[in-house]
Amino acid sequence: MDKVRRILVHVCKDRAAPQRAHFIQSLTGHFSDGGDDEVEVTYSLEKNQFLLSRGETGRRVPLKRPAFCPIKHLSAKEATAIPLDIQERGVDVGVAILLQTTNQRVLLTRRANELRIFPNVWVPPGGHVEPDETLLDAGLRELQEETGLKLEPEEVSPKILGLWESVYPPMLSRGLPQRHHIVIYMLLHSSLSHLQLQASLSPSPAEVSACLWADDQLVRAIVSAVDGEDAEVPVDHLPSSVSVSQVSSDGVLCDSSLPLTVFISRAPSSGPDLERVSTGTKYALELWLKSLETPDL
Repeated sequence: MDKVRRILVHVCKDRAAPQRAHFIQSLTGHFSDGGDDEVEVTYSLEKNQFLLSRGETGRRVPLKRPAFCPIKHLSAKEATAIPLDIQERGVDVGVAILLQTTNQRVLLTRRANELRIFPNVWVPPGGHVEPDETLLDAGLRELQEETGLKLEPEEVSPKILGLWESVYPPMLSRGLPQRHHIVIYMLLHSSLSHLQLQASLSPSPAEVSACLWADDQLVRAIVSAVDGEDAEVPVDHLPSSVSVSQVSSDGVLCDSSLPLTVFISRAPSSGPDLERVSTGTKYALELWLKSLETPDL
């Protein structure tokens, strides 16, 4: 049986021909001169290849990895311990949708507990780009598959906020890398309020276990809880619980609430993961807050 075709990352540097990125290659490090954790790159999707470069043409966007990125800290010995079939995967490409309502809320979903990668973690709707799709097509498809919300391309104003280098498990202390992605965070504007969109929500229980429309105050608290740091998060102005919609096993939504502490939890450095907002999502939400301040950029 033929292997499933996947869109993979290719890199182009110093005008050289594009090369398929290696699984154990940190793409942020590849383009940063001094080993920085954030760099500006240009991107394109051509002939089912996602190309990254630092070319002079094209719109530049930030590419970031966490300071604790496993690929960044991978030793030569640890790299050789990664199974060959994993090493040969390359770097996958995903799109995550930040759906902004007309009253400036964004949709977050909690990944189902049965999922192998980042279970029970809060993220925007999204998933892999499939062959022959545009980035917008992939984002709209994943949005509909996960949440039931069907938006037409002409109804939204897409904007790429930034790229995130995602590795699972997210820290070496929790195991050797199994998956390596570049996640493209795409902002879509809806002309509807969150209450109007809520009426059309029909999440897939196989992928989503809860939904939340986060306002900017909650988002500011979320991004203040920086993973890998221990600074206090200012929450005096926020209620102690957050309203969410739980998704039953048959897809029925039920009003519920969760402690605020869930959303300002940090990624544990060891042991089992916990319910939290993913590190990449915090990065995307920080970019979203900046877009509210400079909407025309």
